[in-house]
Amino acid sequence: MRYEGATEIISRLHKPVSQVQEHYNAYPYPARDPKDERKRLITGSPSNPMEIDHHVFGGARDWNVPLRVLVAGGGSGDGLIQIAQVLTDAKRPYEITYIDLSISTRKIAEKRAKIRGLKNITFITGSLLDASEYGAFDYIDCCGVLHHLLEPQAGFDALAKALAPKGGLGFMVYAPYGRSGVYPLQEAFGELTQGMTPQDRLSFGKSVFQRVPQNHEFKRNTLVGDHQDGDAGFYDLLLHSQDIACTVRDVAGLLDAAGLELANFTQPAMYSLDGLLPPDFVRPDQFSRIDEMHLAERLRGNMKTHIGYAMKQGEVVHVDPLDPTAIPHFIGENPKKVEAFIVQRGGLPVAINGQKLGLGMSPQAAKLLGAIDGVSSVGMLQEKSGLDLAAFNTAWAKLSNLLCGYGLMLYSGLNKIKKSSGVPNDIG
Repeated sequence: MRYEGATEIISRLHKPVSQVQEHYNAYPYPARDPKDERKRLITGSPSNPMEIDHHVFGGARDWNVPLRVLVAGGGSGDGLIQIAQVLTDAKRPYEITYIDLSISTRKIAEKRAKIRGLKNITFITGSLLDASEYGAFDYIDCCGVLHHLLEPQAGFDALAKALAPKGGLGFMVYAPYGRSGVYPLQEAFGELTQGMTPQDRLSFGKSVFQRVPQNHEFKRNTLVGDHQDGDAGFYDLLLHSQDIACTVRDVAGLLDAAGLELANFTQPAMYSLDGLLPPDFVRPDQFSRIDEMHLAERLRGNMKTHIGYAMKQGEVVHVDPLDPTAIPHFIGENPKKVEAFIVQRGGLPVAINGQKLGLGMSPQAAKLLGAIDGVSSVGMLQEKSGLDLAAFNTAWAKLSNLLCGYGLMLYSGLNKIKKSSGVPNDIG
């Protein structure tokens, strides 16, 4: 089945690839100073190895086996550095291939990796459309790239061909509603700056932007702010020559046409109609999973990106939160501190896409959360809880569903004590 909308987004904003190369050679994005690697590690979604394990491998990957990674359209290296550094710290073996069209951008990523002493990375200046020429990969990172291709479908197709059996793709593509106002400005600037150098285009764009009325939909949009993060951010957001936003249905259609299927978005609760509809509303029987997510996207109106994981059709696996060997991780503050806060306040506040939410939790749920240490398995937590198996399973399943829904809990054995597998590990 091909979802509605998958073909229309392919035909929009066709521009020469050379203009994209010119853009990123002049203004590598995101702007990064390699020297900063000595003082911080940038992390996020997709491509946190624990998140990869959770969404692609059901939280049960054998991390003694080297992870073969492709960073497709790696930019200045955020995803690359995150994967390599986390796996290095965990002393897990990996092989990473990085591909990007921009030479200057690739050089920044190389310098960042060199400063950190990261190994087993191959850097390639080229197109992700040739991904399968470099082997079959257990995991492919493609963050913020597919929506900048001449034909996004060609990108999804190429990456699907480069996936090893049971491998996964972590992707981020732009969404339309949270980026309101961006595209009218991009289109206007595109018409007005034809033939200009990137430097002149930037100077002109900044000058005109100051004259754009304050009640323009872009200036009223509080969700986008890259234009305030220096020249590279301004250029990438408002002067990009190839930029296509995808609805949930567009994403589903592109994946489906490539022989892939969505494993999940990183915050699936935001794609649910729960809390958006009256409690007594009866949903039509023919509602599909994609229908629900599509409507939730439109009703919320505040999603500026879609971040998720996909696998080949028929290969998707999901975490079993009641598997006694599964190891949960709380993503955020120290769980013990969070437990105390919940007991005091009666819930956990989170902010997503500018929306403030309160996740109500009982003292029992708070206690279970507080026991998460990233080492103990679900079975071990059950023994520590003092609850019988049935009572624990009920409470734990509810807590797990709530936290995983907002990306606050992941299951992974990344830090589990390693058993000898005969595979040499020279990372460290």
